[in-house]
Amino acid sequence: MLSINFHPFQNLETERLLLRRLDENDFEEVLALRGNPQVMKFIPKPLAKTKDDALAHIAMIEDKIVNNTGINWGITINGNSKIIGIIGIFKIYTENHRAEIGYMCLPKYNGQGYVTEAIKAVVTYGFDQMNLHSIEAIIDPDNTASERVLQKNGFVKEAHILENELWEGKYWDTVIYSLLKRNWKNN
Repeated sequence: MLSINFHPFQNLETERLLLRRLDENDFEEVLALRGNPQVMKFIPKPLAKTKDDALAHIAMIEDKIVNNTGINWGITINGNSKIIGIIGIFKIYTENHRAEIGYMCLPKYNGQGYVTEAIKAVVTYGFDQMNLHSIEAIIDPDNTASERVLQKNGFVKEAHILENELWEGKYWDTVIYSLLKRNWKNN
């Protein structure tokens, strides 16, 4: 069984990004992300509406880190401490050495390769630091932008599951993409 320890917390650096621990000072950006219908369009979760909603989300992320059940980073552009997105590894199946990756980005930063770059850093962390065997991403089949960034990072489509999630009276399909450690090409 996999042993998980996120202590001490590790920031991740790429050519253009710093992925860092979220804190309460990030509530405005978290609210901008989690409260934006465009960002949340493919995520069947309630919109954040208040500062307290954003702070609760940050506290939930922190609790997962403290208890070694998941890890998230705020995505920042080098030289600017404001987060432009959130990325993390959660739903860790220690018995199978598998976990899920999830991410979101403010719309004005889409299409610039930031999410692709952040995924690469987090996947490297998952395989090298956490010793995962595989990483999955579960997306809405209509989320073609997410599909593209996953494919750019070597993820392959495993399954398209029909109407397996119920959210606000609508059944949603989900698509599972995954990447095995042996197929990861850390360039």
